[in-house]
Amino acid sequence: MSPRPTSTTVQEYLSTLEPSQAKVLRSVLELVRKSVPESSRVISYGIPAFRQDRVFIYCAAFRKHIGIYPPVRNDARLVAALKPYANAKGNLSFPLDKPLPLPLIARVAKALAKQYAKVEK
Repeated sequence: MSPRPTSTTVQEYLSTLEPSQAKVLRSVLELVRKSVPESSRVISYGIPAFRQDRVFIYCAAFRKHIGIYPPVRNDARLVAALKPYANAKGNLSFPLDKPLPLPLIARVAKALAKQYAKVEK
């Protein structure tokens, strides 16, 4: 698979994806927007992200999964619920061939927005 061209907008990024990948990622991006309505959609490090005062969540599509970064911290119950989707660093991987756990992803978006709102600027 050749590397994806660097995108400057979320729409450009989505246009580089296979239709099935784009559809799933669009649903994740819409869910984050609804979960944290005061945030804005941006491109950061070449992938879709959301920011308030600073970027708090990144969402990317890969061949077989949707990745969500960075890891959730400071919420033991949520971290435990995310265990089936987390790698060793805590980054999340949601397989494209299975239904997305949308309520869980909404909790992640809210938790990360809160987590990064607390960080000193």
